[in-house]
Amino acid sequence: MRVFTAVLMMAGVFASAAMAKPALRDVAEIDDQMLRVGLALEISEQCDEIEARTLKGLSFLWSVKRRANALGYTNDEINAYRKSDEEKARIRARGEAYVKSKGLDPTSAADLCKLGKAEIAEGSVIGSLLKAK
Repeated sequence: MRVFTAVLMMAGVFASAAMAKPALRDVAEIDDQMLRVGLALEISEQCDEIEARTLKGLSFLWSVKRRANALGYTNDEINAYRKSDEEKARIRARGEAYVKSKGLDPTSAADLCKLGKAEIAEGSVIGSLLKAK
């Protein structure tokens, strides 16, 4: 009986480990979308020639939330990720790295305008969240 009980307990431990969800920051399909939204927002705030497509952006964010829910994340988990200062700083660092990877300066409004115009012309996700004024 002890062996049977031990086997059941171990099975429960393994089942729990298998069902554990990764942190949202480690789910690329969510985290990468949040990076794109963050970049679009930063571009629209820093570049006078480009504005955010607000309704499209909100719709996009709702679709990201729905996907996170479909992956098993609760609203509380999503909100904790979304509101975390640590996650915001990490996403900002990823955004700055992205801008630099394009040969641009993330602290330059002119360079953010260049990036925004290029993203719009390319029809990227970032570009789809922006429009020229």
